[in-house]
Amino acid sequence: MLGFDTQLIYAKLGELGLLLIVFIIVAPLGRKLIAGAMTQVAKKQKLSEGRKKTLEKLLQSIFTYALMIFFILTILGLFIDIAPLLAGVGILGLAIGFGAQGLVSDIVTGFFILIEKQIDVDDYVTAGGEGGIVEELGLRTTQIRGFDGTLHFIPNRNIQNVNNHSRGNMRALVDIGIAYDENIDEAITVLQNACDPFKNDVRLKEGPDVIGVQSLGSSDVVLRIIAKTENMEQFGVERDMRKACKVALDQAGIEIPFPHQVYIEKKENA
Repeated sequence: MLGFDTQLIYAKLGELGLLLIVFIIVAPLGRKLIAGAMTQVAKKQKLSEGRKKTLEKLLQSIFTYALMIFFILTILGLFIDIAPLLAGVGILGLAIGFGAQGLVSDIVTGFFILIEKQIDVDDYVTAGGEGGIVEELGLRTTQIRGFDGTLHFIPNRNIQNVNNHSRGNMRALVDIGIAYDENIDEAITVLQNACDPFKNDVRLKEGPDVIGVQSLGSSDVVLRIIAKTENMEQFGVERDMRKACKVALDQAGIEIPFPHQVYIEKKENA
């Protein structure tokens, strides 16, 4: 009897090992097949790269979850009769459902975000109180990489409002302050001459143009420059324009003021 039990254990362990090997092979193979299929679908449907990545990562996530559940049930079936367990899944699921409303809300919200195309991978968004680049839109969470490198995992149910900064052309905006004593018209001409070379920049769709006086500050007159850029190029364009404007104003002898503070010394009566 003991020998029979030992053989049975060895047989079950062999089947378990075979299942693990199959899992190790099937998991990456399935993800590769999904990636290849999505590449073909993207070409036929003319999907954007961000949309393709979004659907690809979501399908891979669903595949991984389904595969794990299948193998867990299969492994349990090697050692116990799972028929009564499966029969009780309905009751267990109902009990868990009352405590898993947040999970259901995450999945439903993520589904509508996906269907309505609110967010795609590689989009620059502000959602759930965080801003950055979308790295993955999952069944339960959305992953957003902040510009400081922090990866934010945001439950989908917390995404009430989405500000997508990556749809259409972006606006590059630069404000330059000059001293009150300077000639405004001359400063506008100098700034426009500094911005004109950017009109041939492939990152720009329109402008840049000096639109005039934006505000009157405590120690400066603020002039505003606006341009339209390709998606996600606005930050680099703004940095380059600020540098060019600073150099041009320095060469023209136009002062860029800094805040001044006046201290009045009060003398005590002798």
